Amino acid sequence: MDTLRGKCAIVGAAETEVGRVPGVTGMSHSLHAAKKAIEDAGLSNRDIDGVLTRTPFCDPTLCYSLLVAENLGISPSYTTDLDTCGATPMTMVITAVMAIATGVWRAVLCTWGQDKNWVMKQEIPVHGKPNWGSEDFAYPWGFIEAPLAFAMAARRHMHLYGTSSQQLGAIAVAMRKHACMNPNAQMHNPITLEDYFASPFFAEPFRLLDCSLVSDGGGAVVVTSAETAGALGKAPVYILGLGQHNFAHSYFGPLEVITPLKKAGDKAYHMAGVSPHDINVAEIYDCFTYSVLVQLEDLGFCDKGEGGPFVEEGRIDIGGELPVNTHGGLLSQAHLCGMLHITEAVHQLRGESRERQVKDAELALVTGLGIRQAPFGTTGVLVLGKEIS
Repeated sequence: MDTLRGKCAIVGAAETEVGRVPGVTGMSHSLHAAKKAIEDAGLSNRDIDGVLTRTPFCDPTLCYSLLVAENLGISPSYTTDLDTCGATPMTMVITAVMAIATGVWRAVLCTWGQDKNWVMKQEIPVHGKPNWGSEDFAYPWGFIEAPLAFAMAARRHMHLYGTSSQQLGAIAVAMRKHACMNPNAQMHNPITLEDYFASPFFAEPFRLLDCSLVSDGGGAVVVTSAETAGALGKAPVYILGLGQHNFAHSYFGPLEVITPLKKAGDKAYHMAGVSPHDINVAEIYDCFTYSVLVQLEDLGFCDKGEGGPFVEEGRIDIGGELPVNTHGGLLSQAHLCGMLHITEAVHQLRGESRERQVKDAELALVTGLGIRQAPFGTTGVLVLGKEIS
């Protein structure tokens, strides 16, 4: 795997309008993001020979990636629908790297969009949704998917290490601060710790402001070989390290405070030849505030149990020791399964983030995670850089 270091680069990145976007389908968001990303790369649809996406959660469609390719006028040699839940965008990029590095593809489009607000308001027809595989065992007891699973994990961390709600609130406040600097964010009203504590409980210890958004929108990136990237117009963002690791157990398995992201991160750091101290900006999957805190620990930015103090006093703000989720993240920009964490890292390394630009950003770390039947069931990590060396 170490031979993959710097072999590929992200050459195009784009996102659509996010938030509540009535009248636009998830397919339209995917296509719009894809078209913008291909143009951003300086390529055309004829240059794309691989298409990767995820089938919509609210309206699953067979061979969805092939339908995306058809609607874009792409004749790909390969398409497939991937699903590792919230780690899917990471899986897309990692799959693209492996295929390009082995000569199977030349240029791969990774795109995804959703119209969850619109669907939830029942303004368009849907045809079912995937199941989690555990509903019959969990729902009768009131155990409803992600919020409760992560809430239990957060409570365990609080019990073991004294982590406080104030520290979780510091994460929510920082994400909102960054979203207020982002013109394409769902939330633009600043919040304080007082606002955080005034928000109602959702699943203790989580309040409403501990939980990520429900969003419409789309995002896309284009991945090519480093050689191809060097001949294109914009500065490429090189994929220096990557890693994935998963837990295969249900909600009723062990309640871990060390997540599989630790092994995924170790793999990515090793491949990239860097350490946590080398990272200038981190785009951390933030489905809940706690998920940010525990990932910072497992990625080596602080010791286990010290995530709470680490996120306080502006340390994760832009201008702080480790700027986290400079776009606002899932908590305040938009929840598109982490695709916009990748696009934001690209924008940061290109110096395109304007008011929220991290000074002298050379290395970015991006994570993704999915719940499946347990918190942190699937994870992925990318280390991205402006230079190969």
